[in-house]
Amino acid sequence: MWTYYWVLQLSKNASQQEINKAYQKMISIWHPSKNPRNPIAQSRFNLINQAYKVLCDPVERARYDKFGDPAFTENHGLKKQPAVETPLRCTLEELYVGKTKNLRITRSIVTFDGTKNTEQEILEIRIQPGWKRGVRITFLEKGDVLPNSIPADIVFIIEETPHNIFKKEGNDLVVTRSISLIKALTGFALHLTTLDGRNLAVPVSEIINPDYEKVIPNEGMPIAKAPGMKGNLRIKFIIEFPTGLSMQDRTDLKELLSY
Repeated sequence: MWTYYWVLQLSKNASQQEINKAYQKMISIWHPSKNPRNPIAQSRFNLINQAYKVLCDPVERARYDKFGDPAFTENHGLKKQPAVETPLRCTLEELYVGKTKNLRITRSIVTFDGTKNTEQEILEIRIQPGWKRGVRITFLEKGDVLPNSIPADIVFIIEETPHNIFKKEGNDLVVTRSISLIKALTGFALHLTTLDGRNLAVPVSEIINPDYEKVIPNEGMPIAKAPGMKGNLRIKFIIEFPTGLSMQDRTDLKELLSY
């Protein structure tokens, strides 16, 4: 439900100083003389004045906070259009290190007399390290401008593109490597290039069985809600057994494993 606080982009506990400041800002943005091609500017301008008149008066504000204004959404005939949702595909590298993307949008502007124009704008999206699939980035009222209507919000929804080496599980990164039986038994050094381009050498000295995972702490995905923290890097192994052994190889191997 739209409220006078929404009109002035304020929280419900805003101070009088904050109300005055917000009013000056919004009245400057929506003054009809600055928006000659925007058919809703005059209606929004009127709503801003109406909201300020109520919220700057302590008695009127208290009455409004208690009872509200059931007819608010019908004031001036304004109705907000449904949000426009668009997937935003991101690589695992972009979600690991962060990235700024500039996206061009085109929207229609229809005046009361039916005249239709188009307008282009560049929206800047700052992808933060650790963002996950489903994160929503909202640009308020960037949709088409129509008579008697509040423009729709444009919402971008993060999607993750598959990676050819790493798989993401929660905050962990998982990589699977094939190794020979001799490496599984005798150890080796595994070399990986991380999502931020570092060369990572992982010594593996344990005897590897098919269920074993090598866990490298703090080498997984960044955790957006805990800056500086990361998940784990988990390495899984596929052991390649030899397809054939000579009798001497079998004898030697049997003697070796009997110790």
